[in-house]
Amino acid sequence: MLPILTLALTMTGKYKDVLMLALSIVSPHGANIASGKKTLEVRSWCPQYLPIRDLLIVENSVFLSRDMPIDPYGKAVAIVDIEEIHEWQPNEVVAACSSGWESGYWAWSLSNVRAIENGQFICAKRKLYEVDFDLSGL
Repeated sequence: MLPILTLALTMTGKYKDVLMLALSIVSPHGANIASGKKTLEVRSWCPQYLPIRDLLIVENSVFLSRDMPIDPYGKAVAIVDIEEIHEWQPNEVVAACSSGWESGYWAWSLSNVRAIENGQFICAKRKLYEVDFDLSGL
């Protein structure tokens, strides 16, 4: 089962460093998610388990691939929940902030979006991955 959120209390009783599940999104779509403009994330794959709560969205500027699996210059922009995934439909192009529709993809419904102002820099990776995240600035 995927970890949802592991919290570590500091001496002051405030949450600080947490282990979170993250998903990298190419710019400007991370910002579109944080602003509420993009309500569907379209992927060619599905996660193994649902729901995924408190998923950290990391925006990066490079399309990640097998040849380029990491972008060290990602930035945390939002925390979201994924409760439902379905086959992407032609009438969902606007919700995905896409330029066109193609069959064979999955639409991840984004909910409970919490934008992160002045997010910290986090390495962007492919698929779902775990990161240490500092919640003290939120």
